[in-house]
Amino acid sequence: MSNIPVIETRKLSIGYAKGATLNKEINLQLFEGKLTALLGPNGAGKSTLLRTLCGFQPAIEGYILLSNRLLSNYSQRELSQTVGVVLTEKTNAGGITVKEMVSLGRQPYTGFFGRLSAEDTRIVEESIEVVGISYKTNDHISRLSDGERQKAMIAKVLAQQCPIIILDEPTAFLDITSKIEIMLLLKKMASEQNKTILLSTHDLGITLQISDNLLLMKQKQSIISGIPKTLISDGTVSTFFSNEKVWFDAETGKFKGSRYP
Repeated sequence: MSNIPVIETRKLSIGYAKGATLNKEINLQLFEGKLTALLGPNGAGKSTLLRTLCGFQPAIEGYILLSNRLLSNYSQRELSQTVGVVLTEKTNAGGITVKEMVSLGRQPYTGFFGRLSAEDTRIVEESIEVVGISYKTNDHISRLSDGERQKAMIAKVLAQQCPIIILDEPTAFLDITSKIEIMLLLKKMASEQNKTILLSTHDLGITLQISDNLLLMKQKQSIISGIPKTLISDGTVSTFFSNEKVWFDAETGKFKGSRYP
């Protein structure tokens, strides 16, 4: 693996205007082959940070580098071949099949009206197989469960063949089994395909067990970065998530309090 960060920020400020800055002085380094989870309360700016990193909205100040190159220097086509994005919203593309949805991931290479070559088709089929829904290839998206639909969206970004994948709350609508399946799938993709994967989530328990790195984010505070084991053992996780009613027990890995015996 390379020692050059795949995603790097320098003195990054995010928000919607200088008078509405959510966070500033963000300095991050994310590397290939790692699954990084971004956690924090609602309103902390998690989605804003993700949108800024993938170029969906401009930074207020500072710099973003992808593979040691300024994000601002990427063309739209280059960016679509570098960063794959899965957003929180459920897709409304219920009238197309899984294969058709995943095939859209090849648009950065074929163009909007481009025909799929034999190689494109192979990549699409392989992407569907990797996420484990080959048995749904010809089913319409509207007929899938929430977990299967999310796997189809992940297959689509896999078909883009991007080194970076950014996901905003990919497990938000899933049951506990599907949440674990998706997190394990992303972990496997990162390690076996050397992807740099960054996702936001509220699923702390699953995240602590599966992710390689954590980013802990609160509005107008410095982002805390580290590996889960270290952040648990040094009390950072407990301090970050606990309050006078609820606290995190590092020994059991569970929350306790008046509502969590």
